[in-house]
Amino acid sequence: MVILPDPGEANTWCARQGNQGLTMGFVPTMGALHAGHFSLLQRAARENDLCCASIFVNPLQFNDPNDLSAYPDTLEADIVALENHGCDMVFRGTLSTFFPEVDDHEKIRKLDPGPLAHGLEGSFRPGHLEGVVTIVDRLFRTVGNCRAYFGEKDYQQALVVRDLADALAEDNIFISVIICPTVRARNGLALSSRNLRLSDSDRNLSSALFRALVRGKHAWSSGIRSKEELETIVADCLAKPGIRVEYAAVRDPEDWTSNAEDLMAARGFVAAYVSGIRLIDTMAFGSDRMKPDSLQG
Repeated sequence: MVILPDPGEANTWCARQGNQGLTMGFVPTMGALHAGHFSLLQRAARENDLCCASIFVNPLQFNDPNDLSAYPDTLEADIVALENHGCDMVFRGTLSTFFPEVDDHEKIRKLDPGPLAHGLEGSFRPGHLEGVVTIVDRLFRTVGNCRAYFGEKDYQQALVVRDLADALAEDNIFISVIICPTVRARNGLALSSRNLRLSDSDRNLSSALFRALVRGKHAWSSGIRSKEELETIVADCLAKPGIRVEYAAVRDPEDWTSNAEDLMAARGFVAAYVSGIRLIDTMAFGSDRMKPDSLQG
């Protein structure tokens, strides 16, 4: 596996492979890799001639400095894991190497993530999705034409990234955004790098996020179509000591900004804190044309 220290060298490497007619799968990460990342890497390697990944903890997308400072650093183990899961090249970088045109990081112009960023993460993590699209734009420009693999758990982020990929086509950079199903622990907890900070008892408690979404899915299957009623069912299931709920929301994935009370399609979203660690999860309640694998930029 090729290990490159900055995006400039990665761009040269990727361009060389593209010039030889090889297809590229790309998995952007912030390190602290887990089985969810590995599933993305394995699929990227299986569906393309080559697979590359990035490791960069992006300060632009952290609205909480404490969250940034607490983010796990497992670089040596990550490098070994990448090679073991089919990665051909991994690159890193700094804000200075990703944005060489800016001499002051405070002057980096964040991109507008668009209307799909309204609500949910866009409301509760101000600046987060702006930071995501700003760095993903640079990552996509580094790798060039590719299939890029993201996890379903960060669903709203995936929608925003899909729109970014559509916009990059105007610059003759063609990215297919492929969303892969959430990988879960045995108790249903969605895998996340932040889970490394959970105690065993916290992990057990955190499985309530999954159970709440399952309860919402069952309610949908029973015929309930009221957005308010579905959100109440999900929220009530999360009302447990030790869990601080940030949001329990239901949206129509086919009409993201709709304010309709009765839904034609539904997906549940939850965000909550357990022992100060923020966790998110999502689940399709019924037929969902925006389900994993269908978000193609």
